[in-house]
Amino acid sequence: MRITLAHIGSRSATSGGYEALVRAYLDRCSSFARCQEQSFRTEQALLAWLSRQAGRTLPVTVFLDSRGRQMSSESLAAWLGERRDQGAQHIVFAAGPAGGWSDETRAQAQLLLSLGPMTLAHSLARLVIAEQIYRAFTILTGHPYHVGH
Repeated sequence: MRITLAHIGSRSATSGGYEALVRAYLDRCSSFARCQEQSFRTEQALLAWLSRQAGRTLPVTVFLDSRGRQMSSESLAAWLGERRDQGAQHIVFAAGPAGGWSDETRAQAQLLLSLGPMTLAHSLARLVIAEQIYRAFTILTGHPYHVGH
């Protein structure tokens, strides 16, 4: 399985202190899945890239959106495990543009995921989802990282 953590915005936005932490969590995930980061200038560029990613299966798209579904760490792990068990080859978690996703793009997501009712800076949201992806894999494998509270 391959995981891509994508975002809409300039590549320079990935040069801050959060980026090292995001990379650290994605590196930790490497024993469970191939992980990569990708940045796009526009939603359209992301959608065009997604359309070129088809392998045996289409990528599963998870768009971070404040109006989306809130999940516990355990629920996200179960969701990720179900996708893995169904044979998903590629899951893309994406943070949208500063003004939020367009309705057309939101309609194309397999999952709209909210990290909570608070508004987060995109770099912080990327760090939170990177940690939660790692946590999900540790839950699925019984690793002691997640203690359940």
